Amino acid sequence: MDKLVIEGGYPLQGEITVSGSKNGALPILLSCMLIPEEVTLAGVPELRDIQTTCHLLQLLGCHVERTPEGMTVRAGNGLQHAAPYDLVRTMRASVLCLGPLLARLGRAKVALPGGCAIGSRPVDLHLSSLEKMGARFEISGGDINGRCERLRGAHISFDFPTVGGTENLLMASVLAEGETILENAAREPEIQDLADFLNSCGAKIQGQGTSLIKIQGVSSLHACRYTVLPDRIEAGTYLAAAAITNGSLTIRNCPLWAMDAVIFKLQEMGVNIEAGQDKTRTVVKPGGDIQGIDVTTQPYPGFPTDMQAQFMALMSVAQGAGMIKETIFENRFMHAQELMRLGARIKISGNTAFIRGGQELTGATVMASDLRASASLVLAGLAAGGTTTIRRIYHLDRGYENMEDKLSRVGARIRREKE
Repeated sequence: MDKLVIEGGYPLQGEITVSGSKNGALPILLSCMLIPEEVTLAGVPELRDIQTTCHLLQLLGCHVERTPEGMTVRAGNGLQHAAPYDLVRTMRASVLCLGPLLARLGRAKVALPGGCAIGSRPVDLHLSSLEKMGARFEISGGDINGRCERLRGAHISFDFPTVGGTENLLMASVLAEGETILENAAREPEIQDLADFLNSCGAKIQGQGTSLIKIQGVSSLHACRYTVLPDRIEAGTYLAAAAITNGSLTIRNCPLWAMDAVIFKLQEMGVNIEAGQDKTRTVVKPGGDIQGIDVTTQPYPGFPTDMQAQFMALMSVAQGAGMIKETIFENRFMHAQELMRLGARIKISGNTAFIRGGQELTGATVMASDLRASASLVLAGLAAGGTTTIRRIYHLDRGYENMEDKLSRVGARIRREKE
């Protein structure tokens, strides 16, 4: 296994380009199973989760190749219905196989998913919603076994705006018979991107980006070329990296339109952010002492849970006190103990973290527990005096493309080593 070694205390200076969105690319790649013809996707990042998804698609009978033009996927007519546990256990997004496999084949066998240990993310909503469209399920031996005739359109109202559930139902409904209405749907930009991709392939989806999505089923989809949107969480992470090192970065390919909550909270802390006229460049300049604030994670367009850990690191060095309330996942403060090893003063009470800032962090050896926790430890290590060693960074490789290379090019003293 690899580890990251960081010599902290150096302000970041220069330019970073944001990669394509992991959370956008994963459902789009899986939705390619709906399309027999070859699809070309630009902007797909080279990440461990992307590699896992490509291996999964190949095991399901798809031809997948990365070319200079982008990632090509051809599902053809030999699609298989069983997604094995050995791959699914490493990535919760694999449950998104259910919708396209049922829509295309009328059957699916998908192992119950794994992934980050950040709390319960049950698939019950996926299954109960697909049942309203005519699917039948049984769970045995750790597998979800689903069958249906052609799926039928239905009116589905989610108990809460589930991202994965909305994505699964979008993919299932584009080939269903009749109209499907998704009420209280998730509004994340990645869902908009999935719907835009499917529409480019001949789907009839309206209302993406709102809580009410309408899908008119079609008999088939056709190939297209499509570019995945930039990764708003990666962009937010590098904005926080500039702030925590009191640096000055230009962030290119920055999806400002999808980052209002993050930008607002950074500015509330006193971070100086200047948006370029072309809306693709964001400059973070030193703004003096940053201040602690209060943050509550919420479904989009609220503050994203995927930026909570990075803000905890940032608030650890800010002046004054701050509070973070986590409302999405019940077990997403595991990075707090590791930040405390670096000198952060954090107290956890239920789903709320109280951070007393103004600390000078000091390097230590820490352990990453999940993807965004890894990013928070990198940020803290960039600010800490001395040497910080971050172990179990395979989590980081799931969601950040060439992070240490990008940071090294803007002045960070960071290197990857073997354990």
